Amino acid sequence: MTGSAKPLSLLERWQSAWPQALAVWSQFTRLSDPNLCQSSVTAAKEGLTSSFAMIRLSDQSVVVDLEGIERLKLEDYAVEVLAHEIGHHVLAPANASDHYRLLARIRQGLPTLEQHAPMVANLYTDLLINDRLQRQSGLRMHAIYQRLVDHDDPIRKPGVWALYLRIYEVLWQLDRGALGVMVENSLFNTHAWLGARLVRVYANDWLTGGARFAALLLPYLHAAEQEKEAQEKALQQLMDTQSAGQDCEPTGLIDFDDDEKVPQLHPSEDPLITGIEPDEEAASDTPRDEQIIPGRGQRREPFEYGEILRAAGLKLTDHELAVRYYREAALPYLIPFPKRAAPQTLEPLMEGLDVWEMGDALDEIDWLQSLSYSPQPVPGITTLKRRYGMVAGAEPATRPVDLDIYVDSSGSMPTPQQRISYMALAGAVICLSALRSGARVQATLWSGKHQCISTTGFVRDEDSILSILTGHFGGATAFPIHKLRDTFAQRDVQDRDCHILHISDDGITTMFDQDERGNSGWDIAAMALEKGRAGGTMALNLYREWTTQNATYANDLRKARDQQGWEIYAVTDLAQLLEFAREFSHRHYGQRSVTLPSAKFNAE
Repeated sequence: MTGSAKPLSLLERWQSAWPQALAVWSQFTRLSDPNLCQSSVTAAKEGLTSSFAMIRLSDQSVVVDLEGIERLKLEDYAVEVLAHEIGHHVLAPANASDHYRLLARIRQGLPTLEQHAPMVANLYTDLLINDRLQRQSGLRMHAIYQRLVDHDDPIRKPGVWALYLRIYEVLWQLDRGALGVMVENSLFNTHAWLGARLVRVYANDWLTGGARFAALLLPYLHAAEQEKEAQEKALQQLMDTQSAGQDCEPTGLIDFDDDEKVPQLHPSEDPLITGIEPDEEAASDTPRDEQIIPGRGQRREPFEYGEILRAAGLKLTDHELAVRYYREAALPYLIPFPKRAAPQTLEPLMEGLDVWEMGDALDEIDWLQSLSYSPQPVPGITTLKRRYGMVAGAEPATRPVDLDIYVDSSGSMPTPQQRISYMALAGAVICLSALRSGARVQATLWSGKHQCISTTGFVRDEDSILSILTGHFGGATAFPIHKLRDTFAQRDVQDRDCHILHISDDGITTMFDQDERGNSGWDIAAMALEKGRAGGTMALNLYREWTTQNATYANDLRKARDQQGWEIYAVTDLAQLLEFAREFSHRHYGQRSVTLPSAKFNAE
């Protein structure tokens, strides 16, 4: 006679339910095992605090707080809870890009209350996933919500939580009040019906339905702002995607989707939901393809981009967000940065063998020669390495041209972290192109006296360079002549050629003032060009007519162009920026211009 089997622990039961939860979606669904935390303290270390489960899109993981599961008496719903979390990876939002896009759509439907977009997105995707699991997979999703409201008083006042539960009652044809909602209000019940229809109609086009769902919840969110909603705690324990985008790298978010800027419909005005066709007189004669044109070719402002990323759970400063924004904005327009031809290449030629000694690189040992010399190698005695000399090759070598860039951040320049700055974008395009070719970049941000920051010399670190380009002082205008002087004073013929690039406006003429030692700025600029050996360019925010003006700044710029050889470009929009980038490569270095994609920015 054998004893009874030892009952499985909660952890073991939930671990064994994972394969079944994966199979609910597909036999081919593959995700790493869930992180089942046995205490809320452990779950908090994973970032799970207010809810009992969450997902992370950065590593496609699921985290569950088993202590919270026990507290809510959901121990017997392992397959349901795990399948729901898998649904966020498989159905909605599925990936970080669509998560960001959904948040952007929902923000469109929440004017003045955009801060609630993460919660609304979470509720919306939960409805999509739970309806599919309940209807198509036969899981007990309704029982989970019955457990959540089991000990609460009936809800008799319209609110976000009440509407959310009533939508489930309509979707699953439950008895009214089955989930604790006892609101007797015809408008409230109509909204619940519209919400249920929206979930079904836009199940396969849920990005489009996101803004409509937000518009449906908007009046209830306004009421919740004025009067603290009693069910706020219940809503918070369902928030499993609020930090889903943390540590993800955003891509494809700076441009609006084609139909994103079209005025969003309330579900009551959507004929696909209501089944009521619009009046012929009210219907527009404009084809749909033309109606969505307002969303095409437009780009978000940096502050809008940052708000969406923060709503997705990314904890970044304004400066870090700007770095990401301008890096992505510049990528489609990168050009091959020019290289200078050296007299000839130098190729290695083996000349003999030397003794390999302790401290030399291990991969330098010539084992064939060493073992031929002695079958029992003795390091430093019988180990040999090859000795190479250098001979002239047949082909000329190329050498990247370094870049020394100075970005004006005075009060006359836009703030790149808030609005699109074509000056910052111009610098990003050129700097990233330079890094792509192997060049090094020194970036300097300047404004008034003593307002100057720079990279630590010539570097190849994208983030440090873009941090300079996207910074902002907003002070007076005084070019850091000492920085230009010190950069080139000690350069000799052994150093790489270096091109000097200024991104500014008419304030660049302060470069020709005297420095703190009494030296002429004109002499320093001439010395820098001579020792840089690769020319200098000024991309300036000017009107095209500057060449004919009789102002002091215009006279100085013409003198710099005619006497010192500075190339001067007036940059005011993206089309001119791309022209500047092409000419920068072609005119100075004799390379053919590169065909670049068409501009996507709005004209200022």
